[in-house]
Amino acid sequence: MMPMVTVALRALDPDLPVPARQRAGDAAADLPARHDVTLAPGERAIVPTGFAIGLPVGFAALVVPRSGLAAKHGLTVVNGPGLIDSGYRGELMVILLNTGDEPVELRRGDRIAQLLVLPVPALTFELVDELPEAIDDRGADGFGSSGR
Repeated sequence: MMPMVTVALRALDPDLPVPARQRAGDAAADLPARHDVTLAPGERAIVPTGFAIGLPVGFAALVVPRSGLAAKHGLTVVNGPGLIDSGYRGELMVILLNTGDEPVELRRGDRIAQLLVLPVPALTFELVDELPEAIDDRGADGFGSSGR
């Protein structure tokens, strides 16, 4: 079992539901909308969540779309996933895009995205003349190289 990690959470709008995992096995916590917003087809908006976090050093958070909103309304996170670095202390914001054919109305407190907290190893880059061999024969094959 993974050790428990505590993430400091600051409520900038204390009347909103606190981000939480909806089920015990869920990987991410739902983030609410701080304000009502309507997105026309093709429109995007930066939606505040009313919360700020203090991630421990060695962790990052990803803001990812909610599958239900994507399937039902075509709503997605434009820069999905959005990256929150451990040094950021501002309000969590979600850049939403309506890819559907109908306007999408979001109300204050609606769950609009998910926050996934992950460990991030310390790393350094080393310039080399050649890269080590891959574990398979993929090499430099890119987009679509594994088939349809």
